[in-house]
Amino acid sequence: MLDSVLTIIPVLFPVLTGAGLLTFRFKERKTLYFWVAGIVILNALAALLMIFTHGAEPFVLFSFTDTLAFVFRVDSLSAFFGTMVSILWVLTTFYAFEYMKHEGHEQRFFAFFIMAFEVVLGLAFAGNMFTLYVFYEFLTLSTIPLVMHHAMDGKARHAGKTYIIYMMAGASLAFIGFIFICLYGGNELFTLGGTLDPMLVKGNEELLRFVFLLTFLGFGVKAALFPFSHWLPAASVAPTPVTALLHAVAVVKSGIFAMIRLTYFSFGTELISGSWEQSFLLILAMITILYGSIMALRTPHIKRRFAYSTISNLSYIIFGILLCTPQGMSAALLHLIYHALIKITLFFAAGAILYKTHKEYIYEIGGLARKMPIVFGCMAVASFGLIGVPPFAGFFSKWALATAAVDSGNPLAYVGVMVLILSALLTALYCISLLVKAYFPPKGEQAEGHDPNWLMCTPLIILSAATILVALYPQPLLQAINLIAGIS
Repeated sequence: MLDSVLTIIPVLFPVLTGAGLLTFRFKERKTLYFWVAGIVILNALAALLMIFTHGAEPFVLFSFTDTLAFVFRVDSLSAFFGTMVSILWVLTTFYAFEYMKHEGHEQRFFAFFIMAFEVVLGLAFAGNMFTLYVFYEFLTLSTIPLVMHHAMDGKARHAGKTYIIYMMAGASLAFIGFIFICLYGGNELFTLGGTLDPMLVKGNEELLRFVFLLTFLGFGVKAALFPFSHWLPAASVAPTPVTALLHAVAVVKSGIFAMIRLTYFSFGTELISGSWEQSFLLILAMITILYGSIMALRTPHIKRRFAYSTISNLSYIIFGILLCTPQGMSAALLHLIYHALIKITLFFAAGAILYKTHKEYIYEIGGLARKMPIVFGCMAVASFGLIGVPPFAGFFSKWALATAAVDSGNPLAYVGVMVLILSALLTALYCISLLVKAYFPPKGEQAEGHDPNWLMCTPLIILSAATILVALYPQPLLQAINLIAGIS
């Protein structure tokens, strides 16, 4: 029982300490950084301790009714997602210490930054759809102040309005699914294979498939599924530590996480496979892959280019989820972790360029790689991974997605393989064109700048090394992912 109670400590500790940061005032920046680092590291360690020592026993915080309860449980998928979030949040914290010096209002920023950490972990450790949905809603509320950190800036206000409109619309659709899951299966614990009652499902299959479609689209708003993706490039006006978390860890990956819970742990793939709803969503995912890649190629703004790239790569993961096979789920999770490592590296690199040179566009960075070798070296490693050049990380996840698509036997999945290949070519164009500009500028063109200090460079180096490590030694990660997907 004590172990179960301890599950909620990583969820409650940050919200209390984050609220405390809004109350107290620190006279010195170093004191603020000391407390923020301590809170984030302690909470990450607490989360990892729960993940690696705690079984899958649920903890009921409180119940509204017999079928509606606030439940936490650490299963294999929670462990996977929670580990990724905990590690990347710590690295982002140290990066943010240096970056936020020129943004201002640091104490307010870190207060909401810590509270957002709590919400994402709460979503990861949610034991049923009710708990997940509550934290899914809180995630929007806790990240709005981060997106609108420049509250007096017109772009920030517009981004904040766009963000909340899209998020609330998506949450409304997701709420429909939550209601039907309760009606047709109770608010049961997440179970691989689904929680719906077969006796209640019988005769209502078409209705439930349509509800699944609406709910998947609702969660798809956070995952930037076309045509609900406009908010993501707009949100790139936020400080880089925020955009890195939005695009690599927190918001978009929480949408993906909710999609996996919905498809494999609530409705179940048996109900969805072969339906027109599955085909419709697969087509939407393929459109999003191409849309994001094309827009990234057309966009000269560095952060927005990476934002459109995120839109494309998130739908790689969605495509794998919608194959509705264990292999598809495994490939989706593999690309989820690879993309998280790669994309947070790219955003950190873009932020370092902006921080040290105030340059935001590709045409401004001619020759800058010679002045910032660490930043652009890390960007090059991440870019090759994003393209999928073997033996870099992205190659293995894209290969797994293509293999799972062929093995699924779905004719639309074969089209998806061609879409993945075309997107890889477009990715090569928009990544390499940036690197060529930085490393091989036209004669006489030389931007000025230099690498940032260790607070920003160290996370970049660690992340770049991690992308290489998981590519060269993927077996432990694959074993963990196959266990989650039910592949023996």
